[in-house]
Amino acid sequence: MVEIILASASPRRWELLKQIGLSFTVQVSNVEENEFKGDNPQKWVEQLAKDKASSVASSLKQGLVIGADTVVFKDGKILGKPKSECEAYDMLSFLSGAEHQVLTGIAIIDAMSGESYIDSEITRVKFRQLTEQEINAYIATGEPFDKAGAYGIQGLGALLVESITGCYFNVVGLPLQKLAQGLKRFGVEVLK
Repeated sequence: MVEIILASASPRRWELLKQIGLSFTVQVSNVEENEFKGDNPQKWVEQLAKDKASSVASSLKQGLVIGADTVVFKDGKILGKPKSECEAYDMLSFLSGAEHQVLTGIAIIDAMSGESYIDSEITRVKFRQLTEQEINAYIATGEPFDKAGAYGIQGLGALLVESITGCYFNVVGLPLQKLAQGLKRFGVEVLK
């Protein structure tokens, strides 16, 4: 049995891996998420995911290391995790009544061979028009603070979303279908 290591501190990613029945350990990467520069957010999240997985894989002799990075992208701007109530308010106001993209880069690296699988997923999410009171009430729950774009679709943030096109699990933080495809390349069958 191949050891699987998740290079992420995200409780949502842990839950998603448990949901599909994977046995894994967690070893958080020490990669700093730099400010987005450039014009291709898809390549950027793929590179961050690869950097996170590589950081952990380099300290191991064997195992498959999964790295991931999720961002919200709208009008040329990357929205990461808000650092304050004011920043959360600005992000949610910016997303209100409009469509944005959620991008997740995923990387799987075999620590022994160095072989890698790198991919990404894009999901379109449309927010309904939010009132100032709704935004403030949502921020008061504390839910926005460890989530890209200041919302969690799997929690109360679901009340902000009008529609999605694409992979729901990508918006939560890990595109499970792409993960399963990647693991299969290394001989790990999720559905057996």
